[in-house]
Amino acid sequence: MFGLSTMELEAIQLSLRVALWGVAWSLPLAVGVAWLLARGRFPGKILLDGLVHLPLVLPPVAVGYVLLVMFGRQGAIGAWLFDQFHIQIAFTWRGAAIAAAVMAFPLMVRAIRLSLEAVDRKLEAAARTLGARPADVFLSVTLPLIAPGIITGVILAFARSLGEFGATITFVSNIPGQTRTLPLAIYTLIQAPGGEETAMRLVLISVVVALAALAVSEILARRAAARLEP
Repeated sequence: MFGLSTMELEAIQLSLRVALWGVAWSLPLAVGVAWLLARGRFPGKILLDGLVHLPLVLPPVAVGYVLLVMFGRQGAIGAWLFDQFHIQIAFTWRGAAIAAAVMAFPLMVRAIRLSLEAVDRKLEAAARTLGARPADVFLSVTLPLIAPGIITGVILAFARSLGEFGATITFVSNIPGQTRTLPLAIYTLIQAPGGEETAMRLVLISVVVALAALAVSEILARRAAARLEP
């Protein structure tokens, strides 16, 4: 395909798989956390806000090490998953998806939270006075209003997941065909003699995919916003 080697194709396919699953797993939680931070009033809200944004300020290697401690075969969560369901997380593509999701999670929450804070609460109140239940208000009023923010958060998280390196290599290593995503493939190539040309090709592919994702985000967000205009 377009002269790409097997290693390059595997890295591209794995990166897309990891990014898509990472976003899919974290989206429902991101909406819930964004709702709590935007609307909730409870003790520890500042602490929750700090924990959500912690991956942005911690070294990615530190995040990867924490994930390895938690989800490794000897970790509390990892040991339970393997003993109960024979599911291994560390050193697999599932672990790469979790690492990508954790690192991209703050960006998704932030975008959704900003959209929630911009919603006119009077519209929700009007729906409740007409007899709508809280779930109906969220689905029919709030969700359409925050759709541009959700789309932006999803695409930003997807693009961030494609570029994740530090947490991934620490948590799931650099296994060809299993955990070697685009960033790890580029790193591997620049360490090998004569790999610079292939590495540059993968860099260009990464740029194209990232720009395409951002362009799609802008188009979808504008369309969602246009539907809300009277």
